[in-house]
Amino acid sequence: AKAEGLWNLFLPAVSGLNQLDYALIAEETGKCFIAPEVINCHAPDTGNMEILYLHGTEEQKKQWLEPLLEGKINSCFCMTEPDVASSDATNMKCHIQRDGDSYIINGKKWWSSGAGNPNCKFAIVMGKDKATSASRYKQHSMIIVPMDTPGVKLIRPLSVFGYFDYFHGGHFEIHFNDVRVPATHLILGEGRGFEIAQGRLGPGRIHHCMRSIGAGETALRILCERSAQRVTFGKKLYHHEVVAHWIAECRITIEQARLLTLKAANKIDAMGNKAARKEIAMIKVVAPRAVLKVIDCAIQICGAAGFSEDFPLAQMFAYIRTL
Repeated sequence: AKAEGLWNLFLPAVSGLNQLDYALIAEETGKCFIAPEVINCHAPDTGNMEILYLHGTEEQKKQWLEPLLEGKINSCFCMTEPDVASSDATNMKCHIQRDGDSYIINGKKWWSSGAGNPNCKFAIVMGKDKATSASRYKQHSMIIVPMDTPGVKLIRPLSVFGYFDYFHGGHFEIHFNDVRVPATHLILGEGRGFEIAQGRLGPGRIHHCMRSIGAGETALRILCERSAQRVTFGKKLYHHEVVAHWIAECRITIEQARLLTLKAANKIDAMGNKAARKEIAMIKVVAPRAVLKVIDCAIQICGAAGFSEDFPLAQMFAYIRTL
């Protein structure tokens, strides 16, 4: 893929593509489980590369960004926590405290995707300064933590409806116990964590939603193929009116979700992440909801086989439901 120029396509400064261009590519990669990794466009590395490209120091870029761009290492992102409602990131309990020329991290994170990959060399950790009197959105920082730093402990892999996603390194609970890293590992500056996160999540949601739509296209193809193969009560499944309606509704649903996501991508290109935040929020709801409906119809048409590993539908359902 690298030799063909199909590498790091998600990063506009490297690929020359904008968000709208890459959105269409992301949809195609969503049709195959391994495709994003083949072209070095898989989460969470894409988001971490964006952070380091936009906000990293020259030293951070040389040590961490360059090997990520080359595909030589992997990384993880640690934000969600097990002990608080993490949809409100101001609830965060993980602390990052300055101590001389170092920072000390203490806290628990989970759903850190890719952390179990032996090639995962560092995490970007978001935590807060419990001593600061700054506003609630200026208390958080992001910092680079090498995975071999003393005090970093992988606690357990987490399954999604029984799937551990070992292929991509799983989803892990990680504890940070008096983890000390150099102050030079701080990204952008103290209290800039929310600012960084908003820049990371905008394009990332475009990527996830378009890959989801690609998965929806795969599910609809399976649905149509199966309905053309199987016969019940003397006629092919697609000749039953209810099945024909499902197929039509699935096609409409996918088209609607795609158009809204492309609109969000176009607005990011034209006006930036902040101006597109409403559209970004909408696609985060619309795309998974639409694709889950399509997958569910495909499972129904496939019957008991739809729940099995003979088809990718069960695993697709589990993955899309996490969004």
